[in-house]
Amino acid sequence: MDEQIQLKVVEVVGGGLCVASDDGEKVHALVASALRQGKRVVVSFEGVTDLTSAFLNAAIGQLYGEFSEDYIRAGLSVTGASNDDLHILKRVVDRAKQFFKDPAPFREAAKAVLGADSDC
Repeated sequence: MDEQIQLKVVEVVGGGLCVASDDGEKVHALVASALRQGKRVVVSFEGVTDLTSAFLNAAIGQLYGEFSEDYIRAGLSVTGASNDDLHILKRVVDRAKQFFKDPAPFREAAKAVLGADSDC
């Protein structure tokens, strides 16, 4: 990974509110595309005023279903995030790694809560 790009979250979502998974999907699409091209990605959270796990699950968490942990570690870095936001990100990443390692228990738990007929 030689080439590096910087992705400013506030520019992608159009402001500092990073709460909706739809906005996270926009960030994910750009990050995943760059990683597929072998580029390093620096995701900047400067200017973000509100950040939720729903946004981060969509933006970052689902990368673990597409790329190995080592590849993500080598190709993705984060700047400009507050300590509270980094804590949320760590929790999202830990859960994503668990889920993509073995999704069956998560799906079974969802079916138990949502009903046996749900498509989880």
